[in-house]
Amino acid sequence: MSASLSIVAFLLGIVEGLTEFIPVSSTGHMIVIGDGLHFNSLIGSADRAELFLVVIQLGAILAVGWYYRQRLQASLFARSLDSKPGKLRTHLAVAFLPAAIFGFLFHKQLKMLLTPLTVAITLIIGGIVIILVERSGKTAKRTTTVDTMTLKDAIVVGCSQILSLIPGTSRSAATIMGGMLGGMERSAATEFSFLLSFPIMIAASVFELVKYRALLTSDMFSTIAIGFVVAFVTALLVVGWLVRFVQGHSFAGFGYYRIAFGAMILVLYSMNFFSN
Repeated sequence: MSASLSIVAFLLGIVEGLTEFIPVSSTGHMIVIGDGLHFNSLIGSADRAELFLVVIQLGAILAVGWYYRQRLQASLFARSLDSKPGKLRTHLAVAFLPAAIFGFLFHKQLKMLLTPLTVAITLIIGGIVIILVERSGKTAKRTTTVDTMTLKDAIVVGCSQILSLIPGTSRSAATIMGGMLGGMERSAATEFSFLLSFPIMIAASVFELVKYRALLTSDMFSTIAIGFVVAFVTALLVVGWLVRFVQGHSFAGFGYYRIAFGAMILVLYSMNFFSN
């Protein structure tokens, strides 16, 4: 493994960990930054690059699993459907299904959208939506915690998550904004989004790992290990910070960031900065 590849793997691990759970699109950032750093050429092929990104994304997802390990464990082994852990398990299962089914059926079509131009457009649109939602004042505090959410809330968040399959949308942005528009308080929508990320992203990662299992050769492990560990540690720090942040701050700042970043990508795209 070359020094250049090690450095890029380290940097991409940081980017993944920083952006996986904030509403700015980790996939979008990875596509743009990876393309700008010519990651596909460094690692050998587009398929090897995709495998790397899938595995380090799994590292970030395991971070949220560790952060919420007690809650997820209680939910998984809950005996009563009427208990708080039992209801959470039901809500996660219901919210998991829409995006899982849609993603499985349209995986090939969605993969064609993995371009900097798509990312730029969806970043800007998503940024505008976040700002409008935060300014609307329609986020009634009907559902103030994950424990008080309803099956309807879970369905709304689950359907909103379908939008996140479009690169640049951001899974957390789609689910949090969807939850808020449905009547969930920002902190409740954020926490449920984090909890929901664990099953949906584990499923997506396993699907990709099975698909690219032939590429899991020994020469890939050192590169993957760097990105995986860095993504896990960085994401663990971000999750804890964001849980505290949403208690007293809006997401409007992330919306403005998305618009600025998306505009920058459009400028770079017009200058033929990217390879696709």
